[in-house]
Amino acid sequence: MKKKFGRNGAAGVTADVFKHASLCAQIVEADSGAGVRIGVVESFRIGDRAGVENVLADLHALRVADLRTSISWADWDRPEGEAWYSWLLPYLARQVNVIPCVLYTPLSQALAPRVSAPPWDPKAYGDFIDVLITRLGSCFEWIELWNEPDRLSEWDRTLDPHWQTFCAMIGGAAYWAQRRGKRTLLAGLNAFDPNWLELMFRRGVMQYIDAVGIHGFPGTSEANWESWPAVVQNVQQILTQHRSGAEIWISATGYSTWRHDEYEQLRAFARALEAPVERLYWLGARDLDPEFSTRDGFHADDRDYHFGLRRSDGSEKLLARLWGEGGLDAVCEALEPHPGARRSAAKPTQPVVITGGAGFIGTNLAHRLASDGERVLVFDNLSRPGVERNLKWLLETHGKRVQVEFADVRNPYALRRAVRNAKQVFHFAAQVAVTTSLANPRHDFDVNALGTLNLLEALRGADDPAPLIFTSTNKVYGGLDDVRLSCEKDAYHPLDPFLREHGINESRPLDLHSPYGCSKGAADEYVIDYARTFGLPAAVFRMSCIYGPHQMGNEDQGWVAHFLICALEDRPLTLYGDGMQVRDVLYIDDLVEAFLAARSQMRNISGQAFNMGGGPPRALSLVELIDMIVDLHGEAPACESSDWRAGDQRYYVSDTRKFQDATGWAPRVDPEEGVQRLYEWLRRARGLEQVRAVGAASRNGSFRRKTGMRSGLVAQDRQERAGKASQPY
Repeated sequence: MKKKFGRNGAAGVTADVFKHASLCAQIVEADSGAGVRIGVVESFRIGDRAGVENVLADLHALRVADLRTSISWADWDRPEGEAWYSWLLPYLARQVNVIPCVLYTPLSQALAPRVSAPPWDPKAYGDFIDVLITRLGSCFEWIELWNEPDRLSEWDRTLDPHWQTFCAMIGGAAYWAQRRGKRTLLAGLNAFDPNWLELMFRRGVMQYIDAVGIHGFPGTSEANWESWPAVVQNVQQILTQHRSGAEIWISATGYSTWRHDEYEQLRAFARALEAPVERLYWLGARDLDPEFSTRDGFHADDRDYHFGLRRSDGSEKLLARLWGEGGLDAVCEALEPHPGARRSAAKPTQPVVITGGAGFIGTNLAHRLASDGERVLVFDNLSRPGVERNLKWLLETHGKRVQVEFADVRNPYALRRAVRNAKQVFHFAAQVAVTTSLANPRHDFDVNALGTLNLLEALRGADDPAPLIFTSTNKVYGGLDDVRLSCEKDAYHPLDPFLREHGINESRPLDLHSPYGCSKGAADEYVIDYARTFGLPAAVFRMSCIYGPHQMGNEDQGWVAHFLICALEDRPLTLYGDGMQVRDVLYIDDLVEAFLAARSQMRNISGQAFNMGGGPPRALSLVELIDMIVDLHGEAPACESSDWRAGDQRYYVSDTRKFQDATGWAPRVDPEEGVQRLYEWLRRARGLEQVRAVGAASRNGSFRRKTGMRSGLVAQDRQERAGKASQPY
């Protein structure tokens, strides 16, 4: 498998992102631990300077200073080609160590009208290498001669069945490259063939070769793969037999995440690190732009489009995130956080399966179940930053009672395997942010709606379907713009006495706002309908704001934790809207009790949706939470204001009476106690000393007094609102 040309994206960094490429190379070698020099494979379309900048930024984030990139002999002959490469190679060389891979025959010199055809004069390739070295040789030390000549799209061997032209072309070019002071890398095959390497020796090519490149894509295209050490050993035996001192490199390897299995990309990378080679080049920095063709055709093989460490929009995959955050140590630690995390065909007998089980809610539920002696199967792709720490804690705490399936809900086959013998399924895996859904609605739909449908189908196909509890969202009720509100003591309240006393109940019609609301609403309705139509035992929780330990809050999701984290880390937070929007908050322990209550009453509640939160007694505005933080922390986090966001509700409080009547459940933890518990957990997790005694400041007006918020953030229209506390909104 090989990526071809095609990039997108905006300019990201300037030319000075690196101080010196040689210094970066030393850092990378030290970081690898094994002495393997790690680089990345990436190619660029003519004129795509923004793509170049983005990739350089990606390499900088990973502390990688080696880049293997394509130089198209055919493109050089185009009117703009020479000028492009005359800019590209010097620009790259000022920031990274470049190895140009020179390939593709100009049509004017090809035996057939395609760039994979051999040149009619084999010496012409060597002449081009000589020109390239003369003009741009100061930019590189090594040069690679062609690429994957066993692929028809790279070298049309039907026109050169005995490799006569190829050997003459590569041998001559390698001879001149060495004479010009360059070191030579032999093109790696798509699938290593020892007979082909023997042929290179018999034809005299290898006397001019300084390193042999090997390619391999286990898990993506290699059907009979042994292992990297075995492949390298086969190459070394041939080199030793011919008394060659050539180095052995992995000049291209990677893993396509076209099935959303980013953890397997992580594993493939770690396996490649085990190879006894001098260098390893990982394909590639970014996924291909889906709007462009590969050399094999437009989406002829979708695997070709998903080899990147980042997606085509620049967002990080799991390997890139862990590598960038903690280096190769973090990659290895995520692979085997505990023996219980090893993937195995043997699944625990009748486990409780939790999709998204390494997330905040999943971790707390898994901990409770495992503490009660149950076996838990965590189904998670580790896509949310920080959840790997949750998983490590679970595995260290509970050992073999917790097992892990590293997979994505967009993979129906992985889901089918996971739930085949389940006795209960909790479905938490989701794309959880309105803002993310606005940026990428298709991804949001695929994860939330299609992922839930995959799970429902997996359960429907089981001999004895496990009961399902699915967490939906209050966003399915839309903006609630028809609820008339008053502003009282820095919080919105309904004018309707019934709503004020009880909150929003399940009779409220669905009104799906934002792609996130649509995808979660669709999943919500699918779960209810599968219970009705197919008899699956299933219930839906339409969640309000949940908070507690193991929450990785950010400004898009988990706002209680996010506010506390900003205070502890002395980071500013942004208040969207006026800060008076109200949510009912529910401490995680109370939610776990609700899950267990629902589980025990599934026969009675199946096919129903329940609003789940703390209810009116546990309703807070953003400003009121900040006042609580002042009491706990001694000062409020610095706040900045911004406009309302799409889909924001000024008021949402759950009416939980339907669920309470069905199960007898009721929340127990008040916001003051719950927020203090979370604050203490976050403080301990960060190794911070307590700033001040809890309760040292009065909640009444403390944040407003310390920040002057009334003059800025909360009430920018203070003059208009003066004397209008009960004005309806």
